[in-house]
Amino acid sequence: MRIRSLLLALVLALIAAFTVLNWSVFLADTPLSLGVSTVQAPLGLIMLGLLIFMVAYCLVYVLYLQSNVLMDARRNAKELQTNRELADKAEASRFTELRSFVEAGLKQGAEQDKAAQQALMVRLDTLENTLRNSVEQSGNSLSAYIGEIEDRLIPDKNEPAAPR
Repeated sequence: MRIRSLLLALVLALIAAFTVLNWSVFLADTPLSLGVSTVQAPLGLIMLGLLIFMVAYCLVYVLYLQSNVLMDARRNAKELQTNRELADKAEASRFTELRSFVEAGLKQGAEQDKAAQQALMVRLDTLENTLRNSVEQSGNSLSAYIGEIEDRLIPDKNEPAAPR
């Protein structure tokens, strides 16, 4: 961009030098045709005025374009910031949702563990009762068998002794 600016300044300086060197020719009257009539006017001065008008018009146009670009850049920056904030909020809400989902999953897992533990405890209680009953029955059976063996080995006093 700096080279273009220097080139433009050089061209304007050359035009200014050319104008100063030929000022008397620029002010000389010449017949000019306007299509329907002819007038006497300095052609150089008219051409110089048109050149100045075109340069001023181009400068105004460039400034207009530059201001539009700046306005668009600011608007885009604001939109980008707004979108960034929306994305941050969406990400935060996703994190909150994920956290609540994980908490719900952990709570559900804890409830399932508690239910499984309770079922296991009920089953263990049942097995323990069954085992006690079995041991008690085995003990009663064993006592009955021992009592029967005692009855066979030790004769009853009321009963006569059996021959050998």
